[in-house]
Amino acid sequence: MILIVDSGSTKCDWIAINNHGDQVLDKIRTKGLNPAILSEKKIFKILRKSDVLMEHANAVTHIFFYGAGCGTEKPRLMLKVVLQEVFPNAEVNVNEDTMAAVYATISEPTEAAVVCILGTGSNCSYFDGNKLHQRVRSLGYSIMDDASGNYFGRQLLRDFYFNHMPEAIEVAFNEKFNLEADFIKYNLYKQPNPNAYLASFAEFMFLNKDSEYISNLIKNGIRLFAKNMIMQFSDVLSIVPVHFAGSIAFFSREEIEEVAKEFGFKVGNFERRPIEGLVRYHSEQLN
Repeated sequence: MILIVDSGSTKCDWIAINNHGDQVLDKIRTKGLNPAILSEKKIFKILRKSDVLMEHANAVTHIFFYGAGCGTEKPRLMLKVVLQEVFPNAEVNVNEDTMAAVYATISEPTEAAVVCILGTGSNCSYFDGNKLHQRVRSLGYSIMDDASGNYFGRQLLRDFYFNHMPEAIEVAFNEKFNLEADFIKYNLYKQPNPNAYLASFAEFMFLNKDSEYISNLIKNGIRLFAKNMIMQFSDVLSIVPVHFAGSIAFFSREEIEEVAKEFGFKVGNFERRPIEGLVRYHSEQLN
C-alpha cells in the first residue's frame, strides 16, 4: 500500500493506492502535520488518533509526504523519523508542500512555471521543469506568508480592533466570531497552530466579497505577495505561467487575475486541493 499525503498547517489529506495506482481506501483526513510548528509528541498523537491509519500501518510500503513546514532540513527529518516509527515497513519520502503544488498544477511533467501556494500559509517557487528554485528563505507565518489565510485573518482582526472596518462588515464579523480579546490571545499564544486559528477568519472574506472593503483587502494582500514573492522571478515571468494552489488562491481567482495585469505576469492553472494531482502524478510513475 502506498500513502500519498498532502498536509497544510490546518488539515492533512491521505490517499492510499495500490501498486497499480488504484485507490484502495476512502480519503483519510487528520489535523495538519506541520513539523516547523508542532512537536514530535504532538505529531505522534495526531497520527495515532486515526484508527484507519493505525489499522493499516504495517501494510504501508511507501509514503510520499508533501507538507507545510518541510522546506528546511531539521523539521523535515524530524517528521520523517516519526513517520518511519508509525509505519515501520514503509520507505518514507518527505517533501515541501511546494512540490505538491507543482505536480498538481503543471500541465506537463517537464513544464516550467512559477508555482504559488495560497492556503493557510503562502509560498512561491520556480520549477524549471526538473528542479525547484527558491530565492527567498521563509521566516514563517508571523513574518512572511503574505496573502495567506493567516495573513488575512490577522488583517481582519487588526482592522476590527483599530476600527477600520465599515459598520456593516464590523457587525457581521462580530456576530460570526468570538472576538473577546482574552479569547483571541488565548488562541494565539496558548494554543497550538496559531496560524491555523488566524486562517479560520479568512472564510469571512469570501462570504462578503461584494464589499468594497473586502475586495480591497484581498487585492492588497495579493499585491504584497506579488511584489515580495512572484516578482523575485521577474527574469522568467515573460516566458512561463504562474500557477496557483490552495483554497485562498482558488476563491481569489478574480482578484489574482486583476493583480496579474497590474504586475504583468500570466496567470496559469488553479488547483484548490493538490492531493488529486499528486495521486495522478504518482500513479503515472508506477506505470
